[in-house]
Amino acid sequence: MPRRSRNVDLTQVSEWDDGHLFRKDDYLAAEEPLEIRVGDDPLSVTMRTPGHDRELAAGFLFTEGLIQSREQILKLDNAEPQDGTNHRNVIATELAPEAAPDFAKMKRHFFAASSCGICGKASIDSIRSRLLAAPNADFRLDAELLVQMPDVLRSSQDVFQRTGGLHAAALFDARGKLLVLREDIGRHNAVDKVIGWALLEGRMPLSDSVLLVSGRGGFEIVQKAIVAGVPVVASVSAPSSLAVQLARELRLTLIGFLRGRRFVIYAGEERVAGPNTNKVIRG
Repeated sequence: MPRRSRNVDLTQVSEWDDGHLFRKDDYLAAEEPLEIRVGDDPLSVTMRTPGHDRELAAGFLFTEGLIQSREQILKLDNAEPQDGTNHRNVIATELAPEAAPDFAKMKRHFFAASSCGICGKASIDSIRSRLLAAPNADFRLDAELLVQMPDVLRSSQDVFQRTGGLHAAALFDARGKLLVLREDIGRHNAVDKVIGWALLEGRMPLSDSVLLVSGRGGFEIVQKAIVAGVPVVASVSAPSSLAVQLARELRLTLIGFLRGRRFVIYAGEERVAGPNTNKVIRG
């Protein structure tokens, strides 16, 4: 199979169209495992679309609560090849002593599927036990800027336009300027790549930013945003019930069904500003 890039594969397919069968080339979004190691110990394996792997590893370490700052990452790079391992699929990290995990006491290592993020949490309390703080209460966003963001997201999705098979996460500032966009076959990985980019660029916390995701707004995406200090999370699809509950508890603004000139505010409507925003029409 010809290989065009690490994040896209080219394959031969048969397409049925109104009674006619055609052979054609088709692009596929690549999916490969990424192992994150701390020292010589494997910490996590996540199925992801190759690309921006250092950002993905940094974002994962941060949003899973293993580190609290960029300074706690002493080393972050592709592992040296050994024993036939594809070193491009292994990120080796070295953490400051206070951040290094105690593998002997860990209940399990992390495994993340591309579809659902971290699977097999011991309990929901293990996710919510961290000291999550409410994001910036003073942040305001013009609704007219918000409704323009999905078009910017779609036009910037290079790999999606070729494959149709990737999620995207994008970070915008309060003026609607696109700061960074990352794509991945897993929506949670795309978010970790965005947050990892911000961490490595020294932009944390993201207290004046909007996180837009191309799929649904699930619980894990909301908690990752809160860890990063993001005050507004928007998605083009629906949020989950647990995501709404967490957003309301931590006073994060959560927006769903952001399409055209319509969106639904599930939590934190006080951050959405605009000339007509305060006109509440009871349905």
